[in-house]
Amino acid sequence: MFRNDFVEPTLSPESGGLSGLRAKLKLDPARPGLIAGKLRDDLTQRIVGQAEAVSHVVNLYQMFMTGMSAPGRPLGNLLFLGPTGTGKTRLVEAMAESLRGDSRSVVKIDCAEFQHSHEIAKLIGSPPGYLGHRETHPLLSQETLDQDHTDKMRISFVLFDEIEKASDALWNLLLGVLDKATLTLGDNRRVDFSRAMIFMTSNLGAAEMGAMLRPRLGFTGPDLSATRASGSVDEELRGKLERTGVEAARRKFTPEFMNRLDKIVVFNPLGSLELQRILELELKLLQQRILASPSNMPFVFRLTAEARSYLLSEGTDLKYGARHLKRAIEREVVQPMSNLIASNQIRGGDMIRVLYEDCEARLDFVREAEDMPLAQMLSMVEVPAQAAYDERAAVSRQSGRVAKARSGRVG
Repeated sequence: MFRNDFVEPTLSPESGGLSGLRAKLKLDPARPGLIAGKLRDDLTQRIVGQAEAVSHVVNLYQMFMTGMSAPGRPLGNLLFLGPTGTGKTRLVEAMAESLRGDSRSVVKIDCAEFQHSHEIAKLIGSPPGYLGHRETHPLLSQETLDQDHTDKMRISFVLFDEIEKASDALWNLLLGVLDKATLTLGDNRRVDFSRAMIFMTSNLGAAEMGAMLRPRLGFTGPDLSATRASGSVDEELRGKLERTGVEAARRKFTPEFMNRLDKIVVFNPLGSLELQRILELELKLLQQRILASPSNMPFVFRLTAEARSYLLSEGTDLKYGARHLKRAIEREVVQPMSNLIASNQIRGGDMIRVLYEDCEARLDFVREAEDMPLAQMLSMVEVPAQAAYDERAAVSRQSGRVAKARSGRVG
C-alpha cells in the first residue's frame, strides 16, 4: 500500500527558499556503502596506482550487493588494457582474496591455450558422437563456477587472461555469455553466468603506449621527459593512453563483441612513486611469508634506505612494470636469504639487517640480534592487508615454533 500522509515541505524565507531546501535534502550518490567502502580501501592497499580500475570493480560489487544488477546478464563485463606488469590480473586476484580470503578462487582461462578453433572443446566439451566426448570435461561448467560459492558470497570471478591471443571462435562463444549470461555446453547443458563477474585482460596497444612514454626522437621538452620518467602522468597524456588502448581493441575485436562490454579500463603505467609503494608491499609480504613458513625458522629482516634505493634501481623498467621489480627482489634478497637459511647462517629468532655495499654494488646481510621470541618479532612487523597470514594463529603457535627454532641452532 502507498502512504497517503506525505506532506509537501513548505518553503519559508528562514529556510533559504528552494536552494536551502535542496541543500538539506540533497543526497550524495558518490558515497559508498560500508561493505563497498571496506572493499575499496582493501583493494587500494593491494593495487597501487589504479584508482579508476578499483572504483569500477567496487561499483559493480555494490550493485550486486544492493540487488541493482541488470537481470539476465553477468554482474559485469570488464576489459582491462594497459602495459604488462601494471596489475590487470592482480586486481582480479586481489578482489577474490579480499572477499574470499583466497586469490586462487578465480576461474582463470589462459587464452593462449585456445589459439585454434578446435581447442574450444576444452571449454565447453565435445558434443555427443565425437570420439572421446565422455572423457572431455568442460572447463566452464556450472560446477566450476559454483565451486567457491558460500552462503554469504554467491558470486563467481571469471578471468580470460590475454584474450587477444585466443581464436575468433572464443570471442564468438563469449557473445552469448556477455549478453545473456548463458553458455550451452557440448552435451546441451546450460551454464548460468548471472552471478559472475567476467574480466578480460589484454596487452593491446601496449607497444604504442610505451612509445608515447619513451619517445625515441627526442622532440619532447625536458620537463615532460622528466615527468614521464618519474611516472607522474598528467591528464592529457592519460587521455591519450586511454584512447590508444581503446582504438587498439576496436581494431582487434568485432563491433558486436565491443558492444557487450560494460567498461574498458586502461591501466596507468607505473612510475617511481608507485614502484616505491610496491616495493614496500612486496617486502612486507616477504616478511609475512618468512613468519608463516612451515620450515620453523621465523626471523625478521630490515632494509636500509640505501638498500631500498638499490632494489628500485635494479627493478625499475617502464616496459615491464612491477614484475621486473619482483624479479629484482627475488634475485637480490630472497635467493641470498635462502642460501643463508640452508647453510644455517640465519636461524630462528634472528634479526637481519640488509645493507648496501657501495664498493661492490651488492647487498650485505648482517645479524643484529638473535633468540628473539615470536611475539617480539610480530610486534616489529606491520601486518599488511595483503598478507594471507593470521597473526592470532601465529601467536597461539608461539611456544612450539620458537622451541623448535632454538633446538635447531648450532652453537
